Amino acid sequence: MKLLKSCSLFLAGVTAVAGLTACGNLTGNKANNTGKTEDGKTSILMYQIGQPPKNIDKLMENANKIIGEKLDAKLNIQYIDWGDYEEKMSIITSSGENYDIAFANNYVLNAGKGAYADLTDLYKKEGKALYEALDPAYIKGNTINGKIYAVPVQGNVASQQMLSFNMNLVKKHNLDISNVKTYKDLEPLLKVIKEKEPEVTPIAWTKFSLPHMNFALPGKSDLPLVVNLDGDPTKIVNPYEVEGYVEHLKTFHDFYKKGYIAADVATSDVSYDLATQNWFVREETQGPADFGDSLLSTVAGYEIKSVPITTAYKTNDTTQVANFVISQTSKNKEKAMEVLTLLNTNKELLNGLVFGPEGENWEKDPKDDNRIKLLDGYAADTRMSAWNTGNSQILYVTDKVTDADVAQAEKILAEAVEAATLGFNFNIDPVKTEVTSVQNIIKQYAPGINSGTVDPEQGIKELMDKLNSEGSYAKVKEEMQKQYDAFLANKK
Repeated sequence: MKLLKSCSLFLAGVTAVAGLTACGNLTGNKANNTGKTEDGKTSILMYQIGQPPKNIDKLMENANKIIGEKLDAKLNIQYIDWGDYEEKMSIITSSGENYDIAFANNYVLNAGKGAYADLTDLYKKEGKALYEALDPAYIKGNTINGKIYAVPVQGNVASQQMLSFNMNLVKKHNLDISNVKTYKDLEPLLKVIKEKEPEVTPIAWTKFSLPHMNFALPGKSDLPLVVNLDGDPTKIVNPYEVEGYVEHLKTFHDFYKKGYIAADVATSDVSYDLATQNWFVREETQGPADFGDSLLSTVAGYEIKSVPITTAYKTNDTTQVANFVISQTSKNKEKAMEVLTLLNTNKELLNGLVFGPEGENWEKDPKDDNRIKLLDGYAADTRMSAWNTGNSQILYVTDKVTDADVAQAEKILAEAVEAATLGFNFNIDPVKTEVTSVQNIIKQYAPGINSGTVDPEQGIKELMDKLNSEGSYAKVKEEMQKQYDAFLANKK
């Protein structure tokens, strides 16, 4: 779900993270990565993205008791601000700094450059228990040239786009959302909200928003090239030339003209926080690990109900949401792999970090060893985020999750299929200059078209005329198709 990490499939340009605040500079244990602690344990330095919990010292004290006993090691986590992470990790990587583990930054690119350690053999020994616990899709989605460089956080291995409704407003105006299957079905509901709730934005649409279909993204997010999973899964296509997508864009332009979308959507930085009830419907990404709307509703503090508008697929996007890597410079690669494996297989360790201190944030259900009740102390800044910490399959189920939610999650996971593109990572090196040219064109035209502010019939024509006026676009598309053809041929 977008609350955890926004994964817009393409052309969004900039990743939007809802429900997560910007962070400070490097924090946590400030000790240098000397390799050993004062009591002789192996010190493992990890760089993590985000803001540290206010009780980070307590969380790590408890965690390191387990890590120390099991592995004779100590984990030192240093956090880097969301806005600074890419730049600072690029500097750390290029300088050859000695660190052990990091939240992956530009995974495919940096793995290809040799910044990350090859974990293929480590998965056979130190990471064996972790490897066996992973959905095979994670290995396929993170394998590059026959090698795997990532320890993925097992979460929403499959995801789908949802339209999520503020149920307080749905009930207040006696609205029926059961027949909503597409964006166009929203129109009569948005009309009611527009007329009766002048302080509410009918649809929470931002400058980074865009309609979704069952598209798989085989390349960079700001390239207008996708595989239409509802069409020919062997062909690279331009979404702006897919009839269904164009119809969605027309619908949003109509919404914009009718005032259902904020007039300043193309320039505003508003993000529509879940806890603020200034919206009626929004789009969210959800997967089985979210247990339906239980997580959304828990964070929002009121009931939210969602309906799907795409199918759940296992794609590169879903398998690369949260990857941890071991640095090529690490002097403790085997021990680092042991730490990552323990983090993803030891229930006591992971739950203590994700839910916070037992007795303060939560307590066990005496009738069910796998269920817990959340207490008043449970808050975002007293625990670590689940999506980028460890394996969701060993997390406790909270009292906010119903048996029906669990059953639905299991159903989604069982029915989710691997996209044809799973494991295909486009190598831009042969057309690097051309890719930059195409990106610049998309940056100019896509925001207006996607946000609904520009008439798509006019905007798409201008975009395509510009793309076709020079050779860069055709070269990138041809190269991507060539690589994709080779990938598909090797799968057979």
